[in-house]
Amino acid sequence: MLEQRSFRDILGRFTTGVVLITAGTAEGPKGMAVNSFTSVSLDPPLIALCAADTSATWPAIRSTGSFAVTILGDGHAELCRLFSAKGVDRFAGGDWTTTRAGHPIPADGLGWLDCRISTVHPAGDHELVLAEALDGSLTDQAGPLVFHAGRFTALAAA
Repeated sequence: MLEQRSFRDILGRFTTGVVLITAGTAEGPKGMAVNSFTSVSLDPPLIALCAADTSATWPAIRSTGSFAVTILGDGHAELCRLFSAKGVDRFAGGDWTTTRAGHPIPADGLGWLDCRISTVHPAGDHELVLAEALDGSLTDQAGPLVFHAGRFTALAAA
C-alpha cells in the first residue's frame, strides 16, 4: 500500500483552485476552505466536494442541507488561510454579503453558487458530497487562487 505521506506529496503536484464553503447555520455563519471541489454535471447542474471526517465545521454546514460556494481569486490567499485555521472567527472583518438563500459570501469572490446537498457518501477519511447548484453569479474577473505543492502560486500567461 502506498505510504500516506508519499500519496499526499504526489497529489500535491496536482494544481487546484480553492473555494469557500459557507452556510448560515443555527449556530451562526460557518465556513471552510476546500480545494477538493469540481463540477460534475451540467444537466442537472451538480458539483462535488470532499469534507474531512475530522472537520469541526462540516457537520454544522451539512445539517443545514445547503451551502454557498465562493470561487476565490488571486487576492484571497489570506482569507483562505483564515478559513483553514482552527479556533478563529472566520467572519470577523472583511466585506461580506449574502446569497439569495441567505448564505454568507465574500463580496469580492470570482463567483458564487447556492447549492442544495443531494447525497453524501462515506469516502475513506472524508465525505464525498454531491450538491445541486440552484443559483449563482459571476462577481469578479481577477485571476484564480491557485494551490500547488502545498503553497499558493500564480498562473503563467500563455
